[in-house]
Amino acid sequence: MKKSFFIIVCFVFFLMAGSFKGIEQNRPSIEGTWELQSFYSYDGRNVVDTIEKSDGYRQVKMYSKEKIMWTRYVPDDPNGRFGYGSYRTTDSSLIEIIEYGDDEMMKALDTMRNFTFELLLTEDSFSQITVDNDGNRTFSENYRRID
Repeated sequence: MKKSFFIIVCFVFFLMAGSFKGIEQNRPSIEGTWELQSFYSYDGRNVVDTIEKSDGYRQVKMYSKEKIMWTRYVPDDPNGRFGYGSYRTTDSSLIEIIEYGDDEMMKALDTMRNFTFELLLTEDSFSQITVDNDGNRTFSENYRRID
């Protein structure tokens, strides 16, 4: 009787453990290649303006398991922009730690290397939302998956 009860408890435990793993696997991943589509301005909570990227402007981010690289091309700027570093995500945040980049990025890195955003992630899109010190949304970059 005790042996049967132990076997049943183990069986239920393994079923539960498998179901939790299944839930985690269904969560969207930021790993992949993404292209910027638009920007949003917020009133602290809600989107109040959508700004489309200008003609010829391209910004792409690539996330591997632990690393990020981004590049930006602006037609009127002869110097490209790029950055490289590491990142991590939680259910609701994206933290990028930029290690190096182009000349302008390196100047910016003198004052700030860690960039924390609110993250809204689906299978095919994500928004990285800048939040002020009071927790109010101010601005976002909106991406769609291209790979």
